[in-house]
Amino acid sequence: MDAGEPGSALPVDWADGTRCVHAGLPEPAPGQPFLPGPVFAAPYHLDPWQGPAASPNGYGRPDNPTRRLLEAAIGELERGDCRVFASGQAAITGLLLAVLRPGDTVLLPADGYFPVRSFATDTLAGIGVTVRFAPTAGPYPALDGVRLVLLETPANPGLDVCDIAALAERAHAAGALLAVDNTTATPLGQRPLDLGADLVVASGTKALTGHSDLLLGYVASRSAELLATVTAWRTTTGAVPGAFDAWLAHRSLATLDLRLARQSANAQAVARLLADRPDVTGVRWPGLPDDPAHPVASVQMRRLPGIVSFDLGDAERVARFVAASRLVAAATSFGGLHTTADRRAQWGDDTAPGFVRLSCGVEDTADLVTDLTAALDAARP
Repeated sequence: MDAGEPGSALPVDWADGTRCVHAGLPEPAPGQPFLPGPVFAAPYHLDPWQGPAASPNGYGRPDNPTRRLLEAAIGELERGDCRVFASGQAAITGLLLAVLRPGDTVLLPADGYFPVRSFATDTLAGIGVTVRFAPTAGPYPALDGVRLVLLETPANPGLDVCDIAALAERAHAAGALLAVDNTTATPLGQRPLDLGADLVVASGTKALTGHSDLLLGYVASRSAELLATVTAWRTTTGAVPGAFDAWLAHRSLATLDLRLARQSANAQAVARLLADRPDVTGVRWPGLPDDPAHPVASVQMRRLPGIVSFDLGDAERVARFVAASRLVAAATSFGGLHTTADRRAQWGDDTAPGFVRLSCGVEDTADLVTDLTAALDAARP
């Protein structure tokens, strides 16, 4: 086997940490690295007689061995076949445009990622796709005549949760496809394909790779037909990640289990801190027993995300809070090693001015709680 091709599938009974460390690696060979370095190439040598049929590598846009190793790794974690894209937005818009046609109807989360909703109303509606919305937590309308239901659970940024298996059953009964945005949960948090989803889409920019140093997206499925449609779209549009980003992402996957464990523990401590403070409102984290998402999340999710949302009342107080903190950085995106706070209204999200999405990093829990307590005290009106 070529050192640049993935090895055999991992045993299904291996635990998360083991799977993350070994996912997508080639079979060991003396003198070869655990993870081969990135392959930088646009053209490859072709066989003079057979042309591209003689090798999996013909041209860099559709073919790259570094990218295939990453796809094998993410596919192992999602338990499906995977295609990676240049960003999460490239993956989700590529999926929507590849699957939907003029006259189709798509149902999207009313409280999901704002740029996806904007794309739907600006672009999909403009090419004749009927766009409908429903809140993640429901209620959901009748799905008759719907081609695709896109679900984001937990929703970003509000953290509502939907029962994937129940919605998949409803969608399939109506003849619709179900795609689940798994960005917030990651495949260690939940496996939508196991719960009946037809497709998984996610941003690998965030917790999946977790080092805040690359852009990445992916689509995964167990349907060869759907994956072929997505692959053809990616090949035609060229929305592929570079070899170095693919290599960085694969390297980062090895620590996913460790990173998520600390982030989730930090989120639990932070959520409890915030819930006990009378000067903080609207605290959401699906792990809190009284959170509206807890009943479904506690059954459906294998682990909970390191994201907490809350409201400090106004933009000025948010700014004072972040400025007073020594550990919290003002930054968008989430899932990185460093704790960050993002006031979503500044990006155009339809959230309250003081709404904060806090992404817990991997700092020591006690230090983070102490720092947040001091920053919140300093930011009081």
